[in-house]
Amino acid sequence: MAPTAARRVGDAASMPAVTRIADTASVMGIPEAEFTPKVRAAIMSLLAEVERMRRDLEENRSRIAYLEKLADEDPLAPVANRRAFVSELSRMMSFADRYGTPSSLLFFDIDNMKTINDAFGHVAGDAVIRFVAETLVHNVRDTDTVGRLGGDEFGVVLVNTAEAAAHEKGAQLAGAIEQGGFEWQGKPVPLSISFGAFSFAGGLDPSKILDEADRAMYAKKQADKKRMPRG
Repeated sequence: MAPTAARRVGDAASMPAVTRIADTASVMGIPEAEFTPKVRAAIMSLLAEVERMRRDLEENRSRIAYLEKLADEDPLAPVANRRAFVSELSRMMSFADRYGTPSSLLFFDIDNMKTINDAFGHVAGDAVIRFVAETLVHNVRDTDTVGRLGGDEFGVVLVNTAEAAAHEKGAQLAGAIEQGGFEWQGKPVPLSISFGAFSFAGGLDPSKILDEADRAMYAKKQADKKRMPRG
């Protein structure tokens, strides 16, 4: 290929389809002089159609990616919804089973959600949900997964984390939420968080793991209540 032709090929990617007609023809070895007006018009029309199809394909890919994100993301908080979270939990179960490395599930519950909704309204309650979700996301690794399981319940999958370390991480996350200084319309809103941890290494289904973590959370909540001083 002649140097001029090579330069034209390199430049063609950034040129509109219609302006590439002469360069494309020269690369294909068809002398421009042989193009009749009808042939030139037909080729230009074809190139314009190819360009339109390319743009449509890019738009469709962007739309599909957006719809996939909507399908996986919770409508209120910037975390996975329950369906996407359970799917990721299943994937991590398979990983743990294959490689024999335990992972853990943390189950969080906002204790005083009803009190917040009654005192400040449901808009404030929605803001609390978002605050909790964002706090969890900002305090876990990129390899971990945060999801809203429904209402005021959240789950966190901790990759390659045994149960003792999971309990430590759960306490740290609960503390970050409770001490995060959440305010509503300039007024501090105290938050109380309960959590449970369950370690898994395969052999269970996702619903069983969720039940075990939920049960651990409830047991810890009841134990904490018993330890609270009575006035």
